[in-house]
Amino acid sequence: MLTVPQPTAPLAQGETKKIATREAYGQALSELGRERDDIVVLDADLSGSTKTKAFGQAHPDRFFNMGVAEANMIGTAAGLAAMGKTVYASSFAMFAAGKAWEQIRQSVCVPQLKVRICATHAGLTVGEDGKSHQMLEDISLMRVLPHMTVLVPADAVEARQAVRAAADVDGPVYVRLSRASTPVLFDESYEFEIGRGSVMRAGSDVALIACGVEVAEALGAAEILAALGIQARVLNIATIDPIDSELIVSAAEQCGAIVTCEEHQIRGGLGEAVAGVVGRNHPVPIDMAGMDGEFGQSGTATQLLAHYGLDAASIAQRAQDILKRKS
Repeated sequence: MLTVPQPTAPLAQGETKKIATREAYGQALSELGRERDDIVVLDADLSGSTKTKAFGQAHPDRFFNMGVAEANMIGTAAGLAAMGKTVYASSFAMFAAGKAWEQIRQSVCVPQLKVRICATHAGLTVGEDGKSHQMLEDISLMRVLPHMTVLVPADAVEARQAVRAAADVDGPVYVRLSRASTPVLFDESYEFEIGRGSVMRAGSDVALIACGVEVAEALGAAEILAALGIQARVLNIATIDPIDSELIVSAAEQCGAIVTCEEHQIRGGLGEAVAGVVGRNHPVPIDMAGMDGEFGQSGTATQLLAHYGLDAASIAQRAQDILKRKS
């Protein structure tokens, strides 16, 4: 008889709080600034929105507003890292990953420097700012780069720990953060580890594998499925690269069907990363909930997730559909 893994992530209890992961980023930076004098922070004239402002006020000698010049910001970050500093560079994901990709590749990843690119306002849940600011390709852009660690925390607790863990990585890191306030899923005893996913809910009928804000939606989908007698395993894959292949293969073997969930293009994102692991190790039917080759629209985060099939109800329906393929 197969042993079904029990949840490995201690979940928050009681009334659900909502906090944006960018808020946790600001908190973690402030902590690191007090603890370590090698921490330097750069921002592209968005410190109020990216939440680096508090660090700048507390440590003005280690904070630099680079203006609306993201490529120059990354070049400067690389120079500081080459001199032994641990650098956090921030902007909106559309600009941090999109406008400065060449500099990230050439100046940060090739020499494997300790630059942490913490990009806020990522994904569809940027909402009313629309397609110009809804960065849906950054995971693809970052995970294709050699030596780049890619982190997509699911809530504020995990985001704070991920930002702190990034400080000790011997090489470049990309951290994807949200604008919208999202449910706090973990309690304070949760321990994040780079490269390790977590089982959020036990189940053996189908696996829902999610990252970022979609982890909460996957948990909601699992509740809907449970009411129908379907037991869904929910995995949080907060590290896209290096990905937790062992946890994913175990889900494929024991559940026999997978639905991935991300507020990102499925091309090159979590879905294809999971499919690559499963295809090489234990092929099973896979469906991918995400943006499929289109840009977003303007609307609230809740409206957009529902419109593009990324809310709990839509994910639950995908799970029911893929079970037909499994059987």
